[in-house]
Amino acid sequence: MIRPLPLALTTTLALACALPAQAQSAAAAPVQREHAGNRISENIPPIPAELLERLDRYQNTRGASFAGWTREGCILIGTRFAETVQAHRVCQPLGMREQLTYYPEPLDALETAPATSRLDGFVFGKDVGGNEFWQLHWFDLGSRETVLLTDGKARNSSPLFSRDGARFAFSSTARNGTDTDVWVMDFASRRAKPVVTEGGQWTALDFSPDGTRLLVSKYVSASESYPGVVDLATGALRLFPVEGGKAAFEGFRFAPDGRGVYFVSDEPVDGKPSEFRRLRHHDPASGRVTVLSRDIPWDVERFALSDDGRHLAFVTNEDGIGKLHVLTVPEHRAVPLPAIPLGVIGELGFSPDGRRLAFSLNSATSPSDVYVIELDARTLTRWTRSEVGGLDASKFVSPTLIRYRSFDGRSIPAFHYRPAQVPAGKKVPVVIQIHGGPEAQALPTFNPTIQYLVNEMGVAVLVPNVRGSSGYGKTYLGLDNGARREDSVRDIGALLDWIADQPELDAGRVGVYGGSYGGYMVLASLTRFPDRIKAGVDIVGISHFGTFLKNTESYRRDLRRAEYGDERDPTMAAVFERISPLNNAGRIRAPLFVAQGRNDPRVPYTEAEQIVKAVRGNGQPVWYLLFADEGHGFRKKRNNDYFTAATMLFWQQHLIGEAGAAAR
Repeated sequence: MIRPLPLALTTTLALACALPAQAQSAAAAPVQREHAGNRISENIPPIPAELLERLDRYQNTRGASFAGWTREGCILIGTRFAETVQAHRVCQPLGMREQLTYYPEPLDALETAPATSRLDGFVFGKDVGGNEFWQLHWFDLGSRETVLLTDGKARNSSPLFSRDGARFAFSSTARNGTDTDVWVMDFASRRAKPVVTEGGQWTALDFSPDGTRLLVSKYVSASESYPGVVDLATGALRLFPVEGGKAAFEGFRFAPDGRGVYFVSDEPVDGKPSEFRRLRHHDPASGRVTVLSRDIPWDVERFALSDDGRHLAFVTNEDGIGKLHVLTVPEHRAVPLPAIPLGVIGELGFSPDGRRLAFSLNSATSPSDVYVIELDARTLTRWTRSEVGGLDASKFVSPTLIRYRSFDGRSIPAFHYRPAQVPAGKKVPVVIQIHGGPEAQALPTFNPTIQYLVNEMGVAVLVPNVRGSSGYGKTYLGLDNGARREDSVRDIGALLDWIADQPELDAGRVGVYGGSYGGYMVLASLTRFPDRIKAGVDIVGISHFGTFLKNTESYRRDLRRAEYGDERDPTMAAVFERISPLNNAGRIRAPLFVAQGRNDPRVPYTEAEQIVKAVRGNGQPVWYLLFADEGHGFRKKRNNDYFTAATMLFWQQHLIGEAGAAAR
């Protein structure tokens, strides 16, 4: 059920009481509210049929993501053919996509059973309405039956099979609702018990080849994790020493011999600090750590080992582009690979016989699809070809990577999408799209909304990776932590300066768009640069760090305190009061569009409603959109379609102008 708007917070009431009579009169104007199924929209005009028709083909693009190999050599993929992403099976290159699941909710965390086991199927996660309290289910490919594995109440994630399929590990909040423990299930009996209950957020990473030990890791923040190993017979947990005392880790796998381990970390190399996360091998017999990506000055994002123990594959993120590497094991010699199209490489995995390597590949001009490399033949074969809504893909725009100087002289990277065939002397409007996280990275992946803005509306799009983004080293990642939060907002100010220097860009027509932390950045930019931004779209954004930390789900509160600061600290609380957009709502003078999911466990819907009320209280126009069946973002096609159409109408009315829209 949709609740009525909550009472304003004290800070909001104080702002409202201080309003002049004219603003209070404007705030009293009736809100035009529409209920349509699970959607509530406020002050959003009817969407013209012409806009819906032009946008429809872009809305009907889709991608396919690799999720694993089945025992018979088929691949499991996640893709959408109706409302939500479901599991499909493909058994030959460009073969039929056999849909296996048909749920109204999207699937999460697909994990195939190991080919070395007697199991034939996969595990998947599914929540309700975007609440992220995933339940894990087993889908049996032989019987086509589905079985619930978890308790139906807690938040369960990160499924992992032992090599023989006898045991199954996962993360769960079942013990106390706050800590994320590691549980292990006897898969035949379905009996499960917690094996790591140390407090915090723990994940299982790999079973030893004989199934007696389990590699685990405690995640504290993007720059701090603690790996260890559990003896499953005794329950004893032994943490590994961390070089330098504190480091980020990504992935831990047992070497084929069951003694050594492969892992990714940014620990020092030869006693010198390491900016990037490198792939390493530790041999416990000699104590030697070999840095396998020593000569690559970029992060290693993921890696995979073949079941036969002969090959290791890993992906580096080099200025936003994925580079694939394959090594022999145990020699660690580079394996020659066929040419791979430029793009962003996603999940990867070896076939059961170890002779093929599958991976997802996405680019700015092509949705995600699955490719397979034959290692011996050194050939690359495309296994899926996702639809692009009948559009001419040759007209999709690839971005240019630009860099601009910020207030402290630091170079900030951004992807610049330019409309084609702009008449000489014409300045085009600009949308700045800001990623969430904040410990995330904007990548040049396929985005139908950006392609529509550029090709159909003649809008340039800039996608910056402001300080605090991942992918550019440990120092860059930490530049926005705690009291330095506003420095990332100042990076947007520097981008506005850069826009003003470009002869083809209209500095008088700049909009900002972002979700989650990116939504905070939108609101903060509107308050800090009120005369330089013409309109803003905030999706599931933070409007006050204090209320956000108070109301976010308990299992993630400490994780966010590690990044944003602790609201219980009076000094940090004072910083939050100073920088939070809610307390500066009186400075927002541009039209605002706020969109939210009612079930959002990360950024509660109250964050949206309090900023909507505060900005309206200042007499400024606000469009507000709330979906009762969504959480942190919009994963159902009908909802996302409506939101995107409303956003395009918002830009048309408040950024481009009717004359500009008609000219297109």
